[in-house]
Amino acid sequence: MKKTYGISVDCAACANKMEAAAKKTFGVKDCIVNFMMQKMIVEFNDDADRSSVMESVRKNCKRVESDCEVYI
Repeated sequence: MKKTYGISVDCAACANKMEAAAKKTFGVKDCIVNFMMQKMIVEFNDDADRSSVMESVRKNCKRVESDCEVYI
């Protein structure tokens, strides 16, 4: 299942860091971050609990870019 989330990030390089961090998160099958649209499209594994996975995605993104935000 895919779901789109709003994000707040200042530069394209930071958006790439967020995308890479999200892709490494357990439960995420794939992720695309669109800097221009300020959106993150996350594809979840079939058995994943979306809310807990997104909390992990948010934490992982904050580790690589502290001033970013993922709106869950």
